[in-house]
Parts: sequence; C-alpha cells; structure tokens
Amino acid sequence: MYQELSNTVQSLQWENIETDRKETLEPLISFIQQKVDDGKEINLNFICTHNSRRSHLTQVWAQAAASFFTIPEVNCYSGGTETTAVFPKIAEVLTKQGFTVFSIADTTNPVYAIKYDDNHLPIIGFSKKYDSHFNPVSGFAAIMTCSQADGGCPFIAGAEKRIPITFEDPKVSDNTPEQEAIYTERSVQIAEEMFYVFSKIKK
Repeated sequence: MYQELSNTVQSLQWENIETDRKETLEPLISFIQQKVDDGKEINLNFICTHNSRRSHLTQVWAQAAASFFTIPEVNCYSGGTETTAVFPKIAEVLTKQGFTVFSIADTTNPVYAIKYDDNHLPIIGFSKKYDSHFNPVSGFAAIMTCSQADGGCPFIAGAEKRIPITFEDPKVSDNTPEQEAIYTERSVQIAEEMFYVFSKIKK
C-alpha cells in the first residue's frame, strides 16, 4: 500500500463508528464471512443511481480494505441505474488520500485506473449500469449506496443478496465553498465503514 494512503488508513477510526451504522453493516459482514468460510470468491457490486460518486468511493475503499486485511478473492464492482460519468472531484479526493489515479480513456464518460499499491491490479472506475457486462451476472451482493437506487430497484437480477448501506450525497456541496470538506468527509466515512466491515472477517 502506498505510504500516503497508509497514513490515511492509520488515521481512520473504524471501531468508533455509530452503533446503528455497525448494525447496518452487519449483513455485508455476514455475506463476506460466509463466502470466506465456504472458500468462495467474494463479488460485491456497489450501486447508486448515477454511478458517479458514492458507488465508486465504496468500490475503491472496499477493495483497499480487503487487501489491507488480506481477505482473498474479493472483487469489487460498481454500477448505477443509469450511465453518467465519474464526477471529477472523486478522483481528486482519492488522489489526495493516497491513491494513484490516472485516466485511461478521456471521453464524456472517462475511464480511470485507481491503484492502492504498485503490485496490485488497478480498480477500473467509470460510470455504467449495474447490469453492465463489466460486472458479475450472478452470485454477488448488491450493496445499495443511495436511497434512490434502494427504493427504485427492488430487484437486482443475479444478486445473491441485496444490502442497503446508504450514504448522504456529497453532490449537495457542489459549487459551494464546502465542497472539498464534504467530499473528503464522505470519503473518510465510507473508508471507515468499509475497513470496519473487513476488520470483522475471520480467515
């Protein structure tokens, strides 16, 4: 793990998250633990309406947390109910927190490679629908990261389990002086919760 990212991780306080959030995260912990116990790969698809902010943050931090706690065969994906584009501030915040982020396709829907370590495969980030060919088609947990997607998608084809873990949208701060602080705060919250989840997995 990159040193700057490691420094960010060391500043996280995942054991101090609120009790109600720990209860919200318990179904995801149980899903992952069962897969570990069964010796099966763990496919997680984080879903939000536009696949532009929260779903990418959860995908990236969950993959980094799995590596940090050496949980094997974890594959993290993301998708939306519609295709838009990764909001540029997401790449900026992840870079400041220690990830290496670079564009591999500069289009209206840019594609990013996001790395937490030189010797691990990059996480590929771009906006897509949750049922994109890029994502798993069966045996995965669908984690609903926004209330709109949670309410609007009562059924996710192929999902073995559907788990609502919603976060407030940092988009509310766009074009305001608080934008940097709000995006950083949301990324830290998501990081702490994903690290909490993987800290509870027994190998």
